[in-house]
Amino acid sequence: MEDPKVKLPITNEYGFYEIRLESIGGLGANLSGKILGELGAIYLGLNSSSFSSYGSEKRGTPVKAYIRWADPSREININSPVERPHLLGLFHERLAGKIPVMAGVGPETIVVVNTDASPDQMRDRLKMHAGTLICVDALKIAMEAKTRVNMVMLGAMAKASGFIPLEALKQIVEDTLGKKYPAALKGNLEGIEKGYENIQMKKFEDDGKYPYQEYKEVKREWGYDNAPIGGINPHFGSTISNDLSGSREGYIPVFKKEACINCGMCDSTCPDMVYQFVLGEYKGKTSMVNLGPDYHHCKGCLRCVEVCPTDALTAGIEREVDIWKIHVRNQELIVDKLEFEDVGPNSWMRSESIVTNKLH
Repeated sequence: MEDPKVKLPITNEYGFYEIRLESIGGLGANLSGKILGELGAIYLGLNSSSFSSYGSEKRGTPVKAYIRWADPSREININSPVERPHLLGLFHERLAGKIPVMAGVGPETIVVVNTDASPDQMRDRLKMHAGTLICVDALKIAMEAKTRVNMVMLGAMAKASGFIPLEALKQIVEDTLGKKYPAALKGNLEGIEKGYENIQMKKFEDDGKYPYQEYKEVKREWGYDNAPIGGINPHFGSTISNDLSGSREGYIPVFKKEACINCGMCDSTCPDMVYQFVLGEYKGKTSMVNLGPDYHHCKGCLRCVEVCPTDALTAGIEREVDIWKIHVRNQELIVDKLEFEDVGPNSWMRSESIVTNKLH
C-alpha cells in the first residue's frame, strides 16, 4: 500500500481527520465538500469520504457538508455527521445564532469564517468556546476576482489546515471545474490563491468566557406529530418565517424613490414579492406608490435592477450601503415577532441574474 502524499496532523479516536462545512444554498458548500472528498482520495493519497445534508436545495436554505480523511491503512466505515470537526468552514457569518454552527468546536478545532470582522469580534458573535479562529473576507475577494465564495473559502481552509498543498487544490479545480467552466477558471484560481494569502488568525484558550456547545441534531418546533393538518403553513406565502438576508452574495438593489415612476415592473419580476405599493400621491394624483424593497426578504438576485426602466433601482454593494436606514418592512407582514425565523427562501424560483453575471 502506498504511503499518503501528506501526513494528517491530527486525528480522532477512530483515526479520522474530519471537516464540516456550514453554509446556505447558493454559496457552493456542497460542491466544496465534493472537491475536498476527491482531493483527499486522488490528490493527497488518503482514504476519503464526503457527503452533504440539505433539504430542498434552494438558495438560502441551510446546507452542511461532511468530509473524513484517513491514512490508506485505515478504512472509513462510518457515514454519520461530523460532530467534532478538526476543521470547520463557516461560509456565511449570519448563520451564527440561526443554527448551532459552533456545536462540537473545541480547543483543537480550526474555524474558518467568511467575514470582514476581526477574530476578536467574530469570536464574540460566534460565542466560540476555544480553538483557532481564522477570518477571511471571502465575499469581497470573490467579487474582486469574479469568482464564487466557495473558491476563496477552499483556499483559506487549505492554508488553515497547515498541510493541504495549495498546488494540489488548484490542480483539482483545474482538472474538474476548469473543464466544465473554462471561462471561469482564471477567476476560480485567483480566488483560491487570495483566500490562501489573506487570512487573519488567532487562537483562543478555554478562558471560561463561552461554554462548550455539545453537538445535537437540529429539531424544528413542527414535526410529524404536531405539524398542521396536511403540513400547511398558516402564514400566507410562508414569507413571515424567512430571513433571506443570508442568501445575498454582496449586492443589493438600491431604491431611488425620486426616479421611480411606479410602473410595478420590479414587483412583477421579484420572486420573493419584496416590493410594496400603497395608495398615495404621484404627480398630483392619487395612485399606487412604491415604498421600496423589504430587505429582510430580499435575496439579492437583482432581477428588479435588470427590468427597471428609469434606473430607480441600481445594483449596490451591500457593505457600502446602510440598508436598514432605507429598509421598509412589508406592510402586510408587520407582527410583534417573526415566528420560526430562519435562513431560507420561500420562493419557488431561483435564477442567476444577468446583472449579477455582468457585475461578476
